[in-house]
Amino acid sequence: MVRLLVVLPTYNEVLNVETMLRTLRRVVPDAHILVVDDASPDQTADLAQRTAQELEQIYVLRREGKSGLGGAYRAGFAWGLEQGFDTFVEIDCDFSHDPRALPSLLSAADSHDVVIGSRYVPGGHIPQWKLSRRVLSRGGNQYASLMLGLRVADSTAGYRVYSQSALRTIDYETVNADGYGFQIEMTYRARRAGASITEVPISFSDRQLGESKMSSSIVYEALWLVTKWAMQRPFKRKLNPVQQY
Repeated sequence: MVRLLVVLPTYNEVLNVETMLRTLRRVVPDAHILVVDDASPDQTADLAQRTAQELEQIYVLRREGKSGLGGAYRAGFAWGLEQGFDTFVEIDCDFSHDPRALPSLLSAADSHDVVIGSRYVPGGHIPQWKLSRRVLSRGGNQYASLMLGLRVADSTAGYRVYSQSALRTIDYETVNADGYGFQIEMTYRARRAGASITEVPISFSDRQLGESKMSSSIVYEALWLVTKWAMQRPFKRKLNPVQQY
């Protein structure tokens, strides 16, 4: 039987975490869930711990301070690999990613190493965004795909499924980027390693409760990293045939 771990990063998500945990338990009843909390001052971790005592197969990993989404996922992946899990899910706690879409992503994971819940493939949509935000996001994704040879429509998406073998192959522990940059770099490394990647359409919604963690610095970091990696591509491609695109 495949052992599934949902990695749920949190920071000040006391308004969402219990509802998310209960929803995930209904949608994927056999899944194990790891809450990775960055010392939330609103006591998110304490509420998650109390919920875990009732629902079971829920664990809380408390980190010492706020150190970003990428760091939370690296810590969650390391914990899960050590525990022997086979499949790993990334999902936001704020319900911008609909947990009810998870079974469709997991179905695709039966035949792919990496599954991306995509806003930009047929069937995917973002009902609440203004045109200017859509253009910025879509343009950034197209830029990343073109510059890095990703052949992916939504490389910044944070709703994903990874196989254990994919995480080990792409050496996730050395991914230093955060936010959008983390997701792009994980996609980039997976493509370079020859992993099988597919995209499943999702509907993306802005959070209803709590405050967004996104900032302009995270966007700028992603654009700079894409440009840097693109400049390095011609040299790296000569090192190993696996790194050809």
